[in-house]
Amino acid sequence: MSLGVIAAVLFGALLHALWNTLAKRNAGRAGDAVVVGIMAGIPAALTLPWSDMPLRAAWLQILVSAIIHVGYFKVLAGAYRGGDLSVAYPLMRGLPPLVVAAAAVSVFGESLSVAAWCALLALIVGVLLLGWEGLRGGALSNSAARFVGIQIVIIVVYTLVDASGVRAAGNAWSYIAWMFALTSIGLVPFSLASLRGIGAAGARAASVALLGGLCTLGSYGIALWAMTRAPVALVAALRETSILIGAVLGAGLLGERFGARRWIAVLMVLAGVVGMRLV
Repeated sequence: MSLGVIAAVLFGALLHALWNTLAKRNAGRAGDAVVVGIMAGIPAALTLPWSDMPLRAAWLQILVSAIIHVGYFKVLAGAYRGGDLSVAYPLMRGLPPLVVAAAAVSVFGESLSVAAWCALLALIVGVLLLGWEGLRGGALSNSAARFVGIQIVIIVVYTLVDASGVRAAGNAWSYIAWMFALTSIGLVPFSLASLRGIGAAGARAASVALLGGLCTLGSYGIALWAMTRAPVALVAALRETSILIGAVLGAGLLGERFGARRWIAVLMVLAGVVGMRLV
């Protein structure tokens, strides 16, 4: 993997953690995760006149993914209303690979190498420690924990849908742009209160929400571009550094309490996810 691709993927990981930080900071207020999702559709829609149309085979996945992403942004807003970024974000990023691995072993009968089992064990221990630390310390309310659980399922499903759709579309960017544009439209009826809040808060709140939208759009676009330039497993593993970046932003920018046990848990989740991507 070239240094340019590595730098781009790390920048994409930073963008992903940054927009989640903005969504957490504005949880329950104007500029929350739902408004970020709407804002992501604006620049995506502006590129459509210059993008190729997705192939017909991809339109079902585009529509299904847009519907799923409406739920994704709504559930994310709920998770951040009652949970610290430095707990909720690593759990939502770290548990989906664990769910996929468990399904591969139990449902499809796949065997794992010793290295994969070690990575899986590190991930399980890290997730359990992080969840226990969050619930024990009040960093994750019961309602937020339920939202995190729902979000994990959503992430697993949209990952599978998008992996199929982007290959069928014939053009990765056209798939992403249409999916985000339709997601934005789908979110509007569920977000009238948040949009009124943006109007009342003024241009600064709208600018912050738009920045979050650009970050989520850029992060997704960079990841797909990088996967055309380097092995998918390496790109996916490097992108998971967003787990550590999110924890650092939660502690540094949001002032969340971050003791030694939480650091150990986050590092174990990161090591487990990266290890599973590489083995």
